[in-house]
Amino acid sequence: MTEHDPARARREAEAFLAAHPEIVQIEAFLTDPSGVQRGKILRPSELPGAYAHGRPLPCSILSLDMTGADVEETGLLWEEGDSDRPCRPVPGTITLSPWRETPTAQVILTSFEPDGRPSEADPRHALGRVVGDLAARGLTPVVAVELEFYLLDAKAAASHKAVPPTAANGFAQSQLQAYLMQDLADFAGFLDEVYAGAAAMGLPARTLISEYAPAQFEIVLEHRSDALRACDDAILYKRLVKGVAERHGLVATFMAKPHAGFSGSGMHLHASLAGPDGGNLFAGSGPDDSPLLLAAIAGLEATMAEGMAFFAPNANSYRRFRPNSYAPTGPAWAFDNRTVPIRVTAGPPQARHLEHRVCGADANPYVALAVVLAGMLEGIEAGLTPSAPITGNGYAQIAPSLPRHWPEALRRARASEILPRRLGARFTDIFLTIKEAECDRFFAEIADRDYAWYLRLA
Repeated sequence: MTEHDPARARREAEAFLAAHPEIVQIEAFLTDPSGVQRGKILRPSELPGAYAHGRPLPCSILSLDMTGADVEETGLLWEEGDSDRPCRPVPGTITLSPWRETPTAQVILTSFEPDGRPSEADPRHALGRVVGDLAARGLTPVVAVELEFYLLDAKAAASHKAVPPTAANGFAQSQLQAYLMQDLADFAGFLDEVYAGAAAMGLPARTLISEYAPAQFEIVLEHRSDALRACDDAILYKRLVKGVAERHGLVATFMAKPHAGFSGSGMHLHASLAGPDGGNLFAGSGPDDSPLLLAAIAGLEATMAEGMAFFAPNANSYRRFRPNSYAPTGPAWAFDNRTVPIRVTAGPPQARHLEHRVCGADANPYVALAVVLAGMLEGIEAGLTPSAPITGNGYAQIAPSLPRHWPEALRRARASEILPRRLGARFTDIFLTIKEAECDRFFAEIADRDYAWYLRLA
C-alpha cells in the first residue's frame, strides 16, 4: 500500500496472528543508517495497534554509530528532546523468526514524523526517494541483492578473533578451495536449516556456492521488481543466517574483510530497469542494443568515487580493495568480466542486467542500492557516455582512482552535489555526520598493532 490505511494494516496483522497462533512475541525493528537493526519486542496483543498507529521509538535511534553511541552532531538528540517517532510495520514484511527457541515473529519498521511525513534519517525512505524519481520517468528498477558471508569459530569470535570454524564432522577449514562441493557438505546441517528458514520466511533464496575462502558462502536472492522489498529480503536474510549460525555454535559475519589472507565479502547489486509494460529496457545481445543501459553505466562510473563512503561505510571496508581481489580500485565496466566493478551479465538477451560489484557485505542495503540507482538515473538524465568496455584483465588496465581509505571517501562524499539531491540533503548529511564521528572515534583508539609496530622502535 502506498498510503497508510489503518484498517487494512490491522487486517494484515490479524491475519498473520490467526495463521500463527503459536507466536509468543514479535521482534519489531528498523534498520539504522549504519545497517544495524534496532527496535523492541511486542506481544501478539500489541501487533494490531502497531499496524494501525505505529509504535514509538526515540528519534535518536537513527543517530547511532556502529557501537550504538549517539552522534550528537546529527541534531537528532538534544535538539529534538529525544522525542518519539511513530514507526510503522512495512506491509508484507511480517514473517517468522524460525531460529528462535521461543515461537517468534519479526516485522520491519520504518519511521515517520508526528505529522506523517517520512523521517528524513530513515535509510529505507532514502531509497524510496530514488525509486520515486525513477517511477516519475516511467522506470522500475528490478534488483537482487547478493551477499557473501563467513562462518567463524564462536570461541575465537568472542575474543575478537576471526578463525575458520571446525565442521560438524571434525574437519577444520584452512584452505581456499573455491567452489568446493565438499565445503557445502561439511556445513550441510547449517545450510539446510538456512534454506528451510528462508522457505518459512518467504525469502526467495536460490543458488548456493562455497566462495573463494574457507567457510565463505553465498546464497543468491531472486530478483524483485520492488527495490525496497529486495532490500527488506537482504535484511531478513542476514538475520536468518546469523541466527541459524548461533544455533549451530558458529558465528556468521558479513564483515567486509575478516581475514587478512583471504578474500573479502562483497554485496553485489544486480539491477535492470523495466518500462511501463514491465519489459526489460536493458535487453539486448550486442553492446549498443540498449542506450539506456550504456547511460546507466556511465552514471555509475561518474558517481562511483563519491559513493564509496556509502558502499564501504566502515574502516574495515577498505581492507577489501586490493588488486586481483575481486574488489575494484577504479571505475570501469565490461561484458561478463569479474575484474571490473560494473559487469554486464551474460545470458539470454531478455535477462540482461548489470552487476554492481563495489559494495562490501557490511554496507547498508537500502543506502547502497539508493546510491547505485541514483548513479544510474544521473547517467540517464544527463545522457552520459560510458568509457570503452574492458576486455581481459581489468586489474592490469584500470588506474586506481577510488578512495582507498575511509577519511578520503568521506571527504569525497561531502563534496558530492548529486547524492544529496537524489537521496535527500538531510539524510545524506546525517549519514555522513554519523560516519565522520565514527571515523574520528575509531582512529582515536590505540590498537594492538600500534604497540607491536611502534612501542619499542619509535
